[in-house]
Order: sequence, then structure tokens, then C-alpha cells
Amino acid sequence: MIVLLSVGTGTLESTMTEDLSPAERYAAARRRAAEQATALASFREMYDFGLDPFQIEACQALEAGKGVLVAAPTGSGKTIVGEFAVHLALRQGKKCFYTTPIKALSNQKYADLCRRYGDGMVGLLTGDNSINPDAAVVVMTTEVLRNMLYAGSQTLIGLGYVVMDEVHYLSDRFRGAVWEEVIIHLPESVTLVSLSATVSNAEEFGDWLDTVRGDTEVIVSEHRPVPLFQHVLAGRRMYDLFEEGEGHKKAVNPDLARLARMEAQRPSFQDRRRGRAMREADRERERRQRSRVWTPGRPEVIERLDAEGLLPAITFIFSRAACEAAVQQCLYAGLRLNDDEAREKVRALVEERTSSIPPEDLHVLGYYEWLEGLERGIAAHHAGMLPTFKEVVEELFVRGLVKAVFATETLALGINMPARSVVLEKLVKWNGEQHADITPGEYTQLTGRAGRRGIDVEGHAVVLWQRAMSPEHLAGLAGTRTYPLRSSFKPSYNMAVNLVDQFGRHRSRELLETSFAQFQADKSVVGISRQVQRNEEGLAGYKESMTCHLGDFEEYAQLRRELKDRETELARQGVSQRRAEAAVALEKLKPGDVIHVPTGKYAGLALVLDPGLPAGRSNGHRGFEQHDGPRPLVLTAERQVKRLASIDFPVPVEALERMRIPKSFNPRSPQSRRDLASALRTKAGHIPPERARKKRSQAADDREIARLRTAIRAHPCHGCNDREDHARWAERYHRLIRDTSQLERRIEGRTNTIARTFDRIVALLTELDYLRGDEVTEHGKRLARLYGELDLLASECLRAGVWEGLGPAELAACVSALVYEARVGDDAMAPKLPSGKAKAALGEMVRIWGRLDALEEEFRITQTEGVGQREPDLGFAWAAYMWATGLGLDEVLREAEMPAGDFVRWCKQVIDVLGQISAAAPVAGSDVAKTARKAVDLVLRGVVAYSSVG
Repeated sequence: MIVLLSVGTGTLESTMTEDLSPAERYAAARRRAAEQATALASFREMYDFGLDPFQIEACQALEAGKGVLVAAPTGSGKTIVGEFAVHLALRQGKKCFYTTPIKALSNQKYADLCRRYGDGMVGLLTGDNSINPDAAVVVMTTEVLRNMLYAGSQTLIGLGYVVMDEVHYLSDRFRGAVWEEVIIHLPESVTLVSLSATVSNAEEFGDWLDTVRGDTEVIVSEHRPVPLFQHVLAGRRMYDLFEEGEGHKKAVNPDLARLARMEAQRPSFQDRRRGRAMREADRERERRQRSRVWTPGRPEVIERLDAEGLLPAITFIFSRAACEAAVQQCLYAGLRLNDDEAREKVRALVEERTSSIPPEDLHVLGYYEWLEGLERGIAAHHAGMLPTFKEVVEELFVRGLVKAVFATETLALGINMPARSVVLEKLVKWNGEQHADITPGEYTQLTGRAGRRGIDVEGHAVVLWQRAMSPEHLAGLAGTRTYPLRSSFKPSYNMAVNLVDQFGRHRSRELLETSFAQFQADKSVVGISRQVQRNEEGLAGYKESMTCHLGDFEEYAQLRRELKDRETELARQGVSQRRAEAAVALEKLKPGDVIHVPTGKYAGLALVLDPGLPAGRSNGHRGFEQHDGPRPLVLTAERQVKRLASIDFPVPVEALERMRIPKSFNPRSPQSRRDLASALRTKAGHIPPERARKKRSQAADDREIARLRTAIRAHPCHGCNDREDHARWAERYHRLIRDTSQLERRIEGRTNTIARTFDRIVALLTELDYLRGDEVTEHGKRLARLYGELDLLASECLRAGVWEGLGPAELAACVSALVYEARVGDDAMAPKLPSGKAKAALGEMVRIWGRLDALEEEFRITQTEGVGQREPDLGFAWAAYMWATGLGLDEVLREAEMPAGDFVRWCKQVIDVLGQISAAAPVAGSDVAKTARKAVDLVLRGVVAYSSVG
């Protein structure tokens, strides 16, 4: 066993030196002198703490001229390696770019480096700020560096090091491609420093970096500098998740396992309602059990953590509204975590940071309620908050003046904000489609915030007890370190024109084949190839087992399959025919018709409010949507207003009755819905739905089915006594052939996938005259300056002159459709749009998108693969228009029905794209560039302009 002792360096060295010979002492002195001459030695003197082994190893590799990938837990000090790259660059007279995934991190890192090197040596480049861009050290978001590389910026001259903080963001399905673009396109002379959270395939990622960037050292540290302890809070008791024991294998606390078993055996409320008698002893046991098994309330949890000395704490709640509600619950409970002195410090800092916000806006933003929470040491933190408010919460938390933060999971991916404890209310979250269990990777990321290095001896992760919780499942989440890095890289239109412009088509194709996405795809092919070989061996055995002495059973089995396929096809045709009849019936509906919805979640009596448009286009939440048939907007008898889809009408429907819809009816008003639904039930509640009449099956009269049945009966194998046994083997044989063919197609599909997608994009751009071989046309050069999901749509709008003649506010409304995406699909009501030229321009944008969508389908470019133009969303157009016309924040937020933080974020994205348009728009014969600049000035006001640095 090796024991590491912490002793004084001088004492240890003198003791060791005394035991050495003169020659050995001379060699040791030479080594010490060499170490003192290194950049690492002078760098270490800048810190008042010693570096960890993984930090030293990474810094030594950097000084030796190698690139590094450092994968280590949150809070372990990875950024020390990035800061050493800055130190090396300045020492060597080179530049260093420090990139981060989000602006808040950039702002924070900029402030840190300014404190160390001075404002004159450090610059900042984000979408909002440009400070000292020609400095030797520039902090920037990753997208800014990508844009520099494509533009061939002069700022890149003299660049020696690039630090990519949070490089695991390349897994992000929306923005991840940017990281790979930067890694691939950086000049070979630049040394890359990649800093990542702990990932389970760091070696694979390192192998790829080695391939594309040259010699790269992979340093993985699993060690948490502050040990993490896991707990479950049930009732009044805090249980340890794991029992104390020796060895790496941790066992679940038996007390917790026993509690879960008792909870599972307890009769449910429904059981008792069924009249099951309970003996007095059972009741007493349940009373005792219930007294310690409830899920504590939020104020109760904070009070308990405070009593245990476990604050400050971050409680992760997977809902913005619930975060705000949690703060209110703590305030109503009279919770106070700050003394008078701390309250005064909080108020002074808050007033200083918000001094530029007008008093009338403070009221709209809920400032006074927010301030009351802060003064008590309690706050929420989520993307719906004003950026200034979020930054204040972060600063107060780091200073220890806010001790309880209720946050959404976005905080786990954000800035450096560690706590002593992390609380998880639930182990499930809404992923945009359904409630799903959080993954081990997500659990590790969330709980990684617990434990502040240099402050806490240990960190604590607390999970609140929930009924039906499995301690074994929780132990699996806590004990698994599976967080693989998966590439999300996909070529885009902008990427294609920029690559062709710089490298030509052939070299661009080769570059894309070096992406991490293709690297991972090629590696996965090896395992699939082995499976194909095993399948081919199995086919020989199946073929032998289905052999029949009376004839060719494979031929017989083929006839049976053809019969089954024909019957399935006719059944499908019958369904399609009924749906077509249903669509025709839906087109005949009128507002005021009472119908019976035959199936689906909203089956039953309903009143038609809007019949929807015929097959093709309808005006939905995102503007003009493509549909297979009419989508009637109805009010159900249960008071719900919903826009139904064709799938809800498998059979035709007819109006049972008609009703008058009051002009005053407001579908957003619960009272309006209640009154009209009551009238609906009174008017038609007694009318039974019509039963669909069954039609004669098409199979009964089909000649092909009759021919196949005759051929089957006439086949020699039909009379075999073992026919069904042979048939089972034949079915297995056919299934294995089908599976093998699919595997072979997967192998073919995964080989050169990125390059093939690039070829299809290039073909479409050639069709639209953006490219001519290796030449980028004027239209292509315009597209090269437009970044974003709807880059091609924006370029086509400029090309078609859609935005000519618009005012600044109207242009802002149109541009909002290029960036906005509704958080939750709500197609019940069409969005409100500005009238006049803006409305006409938005309609034209949707028509151009429809043409591009059809063209993408023709060139097999699909959004399901992450490529192509999504539908423009018109849901923010009215809000952007109102704000740009100068209306007050109160009125705009009330009309937009969105939190201030979301409003500001979308406005800033509108400003970003307006800036791109002003740079890309033609100068001669066009006023769009000038209008875009005016629109930026109009949108960049009030709360939108309140952005801080550091």
C-alpha cells in the first residue's frame, strides 16, 4: 500500500538530498534548475495553491507542443489548463482565443482574465459585445470564431492557441456542429486545448482529435476534488443512499430499501375505497409509517438543509413556473436566510446593478417581489428571467448572500456557480415530447454542482422521496458514469458555400469526411459487419430446416408471403379510402356545426369553431402549416378548445345539429368556454352518434388473391404433414434475410454519410444558382454571410426583394420569423400579425419556404436528419413589431404572453440576424440594409439593451 504524505517541500527535499551521492545531488540540482526555467514553473507561482496531477500533466503536454483534451468532473479545475494556454501564448508573443458555449460564461471568463492580466491585454467578442477585439487574449463564443474562420478574418493572424471550454457541447443537436467546424478548420499551426466534462468515450474523441489536429494528449480525471455524498430526504429523516463499507462496490442503504418495500406494501387510497377492511394494528402501522415517509415541502427542505449546515443549495426543478412558485412558497412560509447586514449588502448590490432600468419597467419585471426574495437569501434562476436579474442572482450566490436557488437544468450547463448541496425534487422531466427518467449523464451533471473546492470539505446530493421510488434505480443513476460524447454534426447551406468558396468542392468533401460524426459512423460499421457474418451463417441452418421432401418449400413460402402482403395492401387501401372520404366530409363543415369526434383523445361531442382550410395549407401557430387535410378547431363538451388532426377522423362525420357561436366568444376565456360548452351539451347531448356502416371487403373480389390461393392449394408442399413446422422455419429464414438486408443498408448508409448529404446540398444550391461548379455566385456570397437555421430562406427573401419597401418595425417582425421557435406547440389559435406590408411579406416568406421545402424533398434533404429549413414561426412577429414601434414593456409583454427573459433573448436574436442582413443585403438599388440598421436601433432599447459584462 502506498501512502502519500503532505510535508513541507523544503524539508522533504533536504532529507532526500542527504541520502544521495554527490553525482546524484548534482543531477537533481540540474533537474530542479530545468524545471524552474519552464513556463509551468512561473505559471504555478501565480496561484496560492498547488496544482493537481492531471493539471500538471496537461500543462506539461501543452508546453511540449502537443494539443490536449482534458476530461474531468465539474469543479475539478479544468480551466487552469486553459489559463496556462493563455500564459504560454503571452510568453511566446502569440494570440490566444478562449471560446465558451454561452455569453454568460464568456462574460465571466473575460472578467477573470481582466483581473489577472489587465483590461488592455484582454478582449471580448459575443453577439452583444465587442471589446478590444485585437487584444492578445480574446474571449468569445464559439460561433464568433467559426464566423471568423469562414470570413478569413485578419484577427486570426498570430493566433497560437485556442481553448475550447465545455467542448462536450458538440453533442448539442442545435449548436454542436459549430465546435466541429472550428476544430476542422483551425490552421494547423494553432494548438487546441479542449476542456470537457467527464465523458465515457474521451479516448475515442481523443483519437479523432489526433487524426484531425495532430499529436493530442488525452488526460482523463475521474477524481472529484470535493467528495460527493448521496442522500434521500423522506419525511423528517435524511437517509444516506449508500451504506458505509469498504471497496468500490457500494451497497444501497438497507434502511432505505426497507422503507421502499414498506411503501410498496401499503394499501393505496383506491384499495381502501374498494372497501378492504383494515385491522387496528394495520392502521397503527400505517400511521407510524406515514409519519416518516411523506415528501417534504420546499420551505421544509430548505429549513432542514439550513439546520444541517448544508446551505447554500441549488434545488433543480424542471419547470420555470415551479421555480418561481417555490420562491413564493418560501416567502409565504416566512423563511429568512439572511441577517440584517446581509440584507443591506443584497439591496446595495441589486440597486447598483439595476440602476439603469427605468422605474416603470421594474414594476413590470416583478422587481420588488424578486428583491424581497433576494433579501431573504432566496431566488429562482431560469431562462425566462431578464439576463440582468440572472446575473445578479449568480453574483449574490457566489458571494454567499443568496443561499437557496431554485433552478431549471439549464443552470447545470451554464456558468460556474457551485453550491454545498444540490437537491433534486424528481427523477423525471419533460423532454419536449413526454415525461422521461433523467439519464445517468444528466444526474451526474446536475449533482456535479455540489461541493465548492477550497470551501467545502464535502458536497451533498439530496433526492426528495417520491412514492414508488426505487433506491436501486437511484443508486444506478448515482453510480453510473456513462455520458458518451455523440457528434451532432450536419452540413448546412451556409457551411457548403463557405467551404466551396475556400477549398472547392472536392477538398470540401474530403474535409467533411474528417468530421467526428463520420469518424463515429465508420467505427460503428465494424460491429454491424460482424453481425452480418453471423446472420449469413444462421441462414444456412434455417434453409436446411425448412427443406421439404415433396417440393421447393421456399417457393411455397413465397406464395404465402405474397398472399399475406396483398391482403395487407388491400386493408391499407381501405383505410386510405375511408380517410379520403373523411377529409371530404370535413371540408363541408361550417362554424357552428355540432359533430361527434369518432376517436382520439378528444372523442365525443364537439362544436366547430373554425373548419380549417382544405388539404394543403392552414394558418396555425407557426404561420401557414402544411397538412394532409382540414384541421377543424373545435370546442369539446369538456370545455377544451383544440385543433384536431385528420387522424381523429378515421371515418366521415356529418353535422348532427347547428348552433350560433356568440360574437363575444373568446376561446382563451375559461368562462366563455364553460358557457358555450354547457349550451352545446344542452343542444345536442341527447343525440346518439351515427354508427359507421360496414362495407364489403375488397379482398373478397380481388383476382390476385384468388389466383394466389389457388396456386398455394395446388403446390406439392401444401399436402406435407410437417407443412406448418417447415413454414415456421421459412418465416425465420425470411425474417433473417430481411434483417441482414437492413444491416447491409445501414453499412452502406453510414459510409460517407456526411459527404453524401453535402453532395445533395451542393446539388440544390447549384439548382438555385448559388454555386456553379467550384465557383460561388453573387447569391452564394450573400448566403455565406447569413448564419442560422433559416439561412437559405433569408437569402431567398433578399433575392426576391420580399423586404423591399418595409419600414424598420415591419422588417423586425419579418426577421423574427427566421429565429423564433415556440417553446410549446400550441396550434389552437393563429398568431396575431401586423397588418399591411408586414403581413404580406410574412405570407410571401411562408410561400418561399413552401417552395424550398418541396425542393428539399426533391433533393432528399430532410429535417429529420437535422438538415434543411424548418418552417418559419410567426409567433413573435407581433411582439417584435410592437416593440420596434416604441410601445412600452408592460403592453408588449402582456400581448406577447411570455416572460421578460424569453422576450429579451428573442429580441437579441432578431438584432443578430438584422445585423447579418444589413451586411448581406445588396447595396445598389435596395434599401433593406439601411432599414435593417434602423431596425436594430429600434429593437435595441430598454430591457433589451441592459446587458452587462463581468
